Amino acid sequence: MGSTTDSPKAFSYFKQQQQTFKPPLLANENAFLGDIASSAKNNPDKPVSCGLYRLEKGTPLVYEYTYDEMKIILEGHFDISDETGNKVHAQKGDVFYFPKGSKITFTTEDYGLAFYTGQRAEGSG
Repeated sequence: MGSTTDSPKAFSYFKQQQQTFKPPLLANENAFLGDIASSAKNNPDKPVSCGLYRLEKGTPLVYEYTYDEMKIILEGHFDISDETGNKVHAQKGDVFYFPKGSKITFTTEDYGLAFYTGQRAEGSG
């Protein structure tokens, strides 16, 4: 758990940080992403950022990860595929790990909402 000479570290609390579940537009007309919090201030060498990703019916989003990321599906559905041929119809409760270098295609017939945590600086997703 660390040495006894380490100074205590406080957790961060973001009261009512997320009031809406439609983050800012990321790409196309239907892909939205917004960071909620980041560890970059406390750990600039290995930052971790988290937030919400929403995709609505429309243009597929093809994204190549330059960092490791994990997602949990909160609402709706996603169809997620990669260049190796993996294909999943994702729904609420499904969890994904996208390794650095993976190229992922996200589509949906209605909408999907996910919470993500990525090993990157805030705003660089």
